[in-house]
Amino acid sequence: MFDSLQDRLDRAIKTLKGDGKITELNVASTIKEIRRALVDADVNYTIAKDFTARVKDRAMGQNVLTSVSPGQLMVKIVSDELTELMGGKAADFVLRGNPAIVLLSGLQGSGKTTFAAKLANFLKTKQNRQPLLVACDVYRPAAITQLKVLGEQIGVEVYAEIDNKNPVELAKNGIAYAKSNNKNLVIVDTAGRLAIDEDMMNEIEAIKNGIQPDETLFVVDSMTGQDAVNTAKTFNDRLNFDGVVLTKLDGDTRGGAALSIRYIVNKPIKFISTGEKLDRLDVFYPDRMAQRILGMGDVISLVEKAQEQFDSEQAAKLQKKIMKNQFDFNDFMGQLKQLKKLGNIKDLLSMIPGIGKSVKDLNIDDDAFKGIEAIIQSMTPSERKNPELMAAQSRRDRVSKGSGRTLQEVNQFLKQFEEMRKMMKNFSKTGNMSRGMKGSPFGR
Repeated sequence: MFDSLQDRLDRAIKTLKGDGKITELNVASTIKEIRRALVDADVNYTIAKDFTARVKDRAMGQNVLTSVSPGQLMVKIVSDELTELMGGKAADFVLRGNPAIVLLSGLQGSGKTTFAAKLANFLKTKQNRQPLLVACDVYRPAAITQLKVLGEQIGVEVYAEIDNKNPVELAKNGIAYAKSNNKNLVIVDTAGRLAIDEDMMNEIEAIKNGIQPDETLFVVDSMTGQDAVNTAKTFNDRLNFDGVVLTKLDGDTRGGAALSIRYIVNKPIKFISTGEKLDRLDVFYPDRMAQRILGMGDVISLVEKAQEQFDSEQAAKLQKKIMKNQFDFNDFMGQLKQLKKLGNIKDLLSMIPGIGKSVKDLNIDDDAFKGIEAIIQSMTPSERKNPELMAAQSRRDRVSKGSGRTLQEVNQFLKQFEEMRKMMKNFSKTGNMSRGMKGSPFGR
């Protein structure tokens, strides 16, 4: 996401020359290029102009420390202003009721139904909630079926009434069902339309007035750019919603919606959704998004993702095996599985400062480790437990045939595995590993 905008901003800031102070003379072309980059990213011109004016005002006359370049200082200023433009800080998501009620609104195709399941899964996992999904789209034939399929995947019940065509009554009945069945969270999925119309707005307004939700969210496809912002304004004028959800941020999005919505409707972006997998939902942090847009990485999110998958007891056992040089192929497979749970490999790499720009043009998908997994799975249980056995050529030949990988690929992996084992053992001998784990979030 934001690849094109990132490139343009990077090029614009690199044109900033001079030292000592940033002046009107040496900043003029940079500001102009930043404004163009934002407009090309589908940011409203007025917003882009206001944004660059604030950047210029902050930059003008600032002393450049000897330890940084004018370009580095400008990156900091642009990052701070992007953060403010997108809301400054993560917005609260307040669920007070019992059951707490979340109402979803938006156009057809915005990703409401998928987001409903993602949010249910997110709150079930993170807050130990007992969610109920309520299907109030009484128009789209496959809407109820889709919600039920998604609900099954995450183990969440779906309330639906096939013959009831009154969405307000449906929503109220769903809430009553939740109360009598010990559900403390209700997520109401509503109907969308291909375009805004008065009937749709009246209906969603009536549902909101009828159920008085704790949170009303506007779900929008981020790939629709400036149209998304205009739609958000229309919905907000009628619903006075509490926050925005940006979906499909992994698509070919130019970023205009993310950068403009807060400015136009003065409502925070609360969640961002990427991909179809039901665990791909994140709280929106304006500062982290600004850093990612500028290619500065997002280490905090990466660490948080790792912590979610971290098992301290398992890590302690693994460390002992490493110190005894007993790290085997089973352990390696276990680490691969943990890594894959963190999400898309390319997205993870983009969170590492300095790495994101170098991998954005590479085709790295979720099957990046498929070949390695095939090699390990073609070994016998004894070989996986005792890597030394793989020194025999006959075993390597057999694994090559069984995995469908060339002998060269098998040899290369085994060589890399042995080098990794030696490095890990040496690292553990110095004590750096144990000290590092105690001093990091992973060792607590």
